[in-house]
Amino acid sequence: MTAQANALEIQKLDAFKGVKKVTIEEYFTSGHRTCQGCESALVMKLMVKASGPRTIVLGSTGCMYVANTTYYTTPWVVPWMHTQLGSSGSAALGTAAGLKVLMRKGKMKKEPINVIAFCGDGGGVDMGLSAISATLMHPQYNLLILCYDNESYANTDIQVSGASPWGANTTFSPPGKKYRIMHTRWKKNVAGMLAAGHPGCRYVATVCASYALDMMNKVRKALSIGGPTFIHSFDPCPKGWDYDPMYSHELGELAIEAGIFPLYEVEDMKLKFYGKTKKIVEGRLKRKPVRDYLLRQGRFAHFTDEDTDYFQKKTDEMWEKWILPGVIPLRPEDGA
Repeated sequence: MTAQANALEIQKLDAFKGVKKVTIEEYFTSGHRTCQGCESALVMKLMVKASGPRTIVLGSTGCMYVANTTYYTTPWVVPWMHTQLGSSGSAALGTAAGLKVLMRKGKMKKEPINVIAFCGDGGGVDMGLSAISATLMHPQYNLLILCYDNESYANTDIQVSGASPWGANTTFSPPGKKYRIMHTRWKKNVAGMLAAGHPGCRYVATVCASYALDMMNKVRKALSIGGPTFIHSFDPCPKGWDYDPMYSHELGELAIEAGIFPLYEVEDMKLKFYGKTKKIVEGRLKRKPVRDYLLRQGRFAHFTDEDTDYFQKKTDEMWEKWILPGVIPLRPEDGA
């Protein structure tokens, strides 16, 4: 650990060695108003379960803000604060700095307190990206920013975001008679971009709540390593993706198995793949066809075989042509 990290007040959070070793205490409980089958609610539950009671949670505007705050009620057992839509990075940095000053001045007990700011893909992948980038440039503050990505502005009626997959049917990109595919951009590669572009950031990871133990251990590592960190969570959304809520867990697994969302971490600029993604990278597991994933969702019901083939082609390129599968899309110039 660096001298800078040693100067920080950091909780030592060891990895859970199996499901039976996970603590039974809950810090995100009943009382929230999320949709049936909401994967993001599970992300909140696992996130704060992993961090423990000495945690402050900052929630920027989005599904998890609106659903988790009603008049005089909240499911959060730990201290919680709402912040503006694009300010998860700023709120995390300001809170961590404020705690540090109060402890230095003797106005509160000097102890490690986890600071976690969460944001949706609208508030993190799009509007809040600059604030997150700025925050990752301050190694003297210990904090975690977690982006729960349901691939749309789901809080305001499923508009397309920078994380929305190619061709998805949203309220801003409905298929029509003249143009069947209205959303023609590929998903923004946020975790890879932040990891590669912020060499001072010690930890960036991707997670999916379908793999709960992996997710919780990455949260614990992010909070223990020292300095600002970032986690990108892949969150199936029954309302926005148009599927039966009982299949949220299965769709998360399918996205990983089809190679659409790889699971990895970048620790001190060293890349490590996890779970089924690792098996795919090592050639021990064959990726499932993207068709298995796409056809389970109403937002892709307008796809023809040609559209599905194109989606498969773009996914194949991510694994076969990128310099690091699913992480870094650069490759040498042809013939170089």
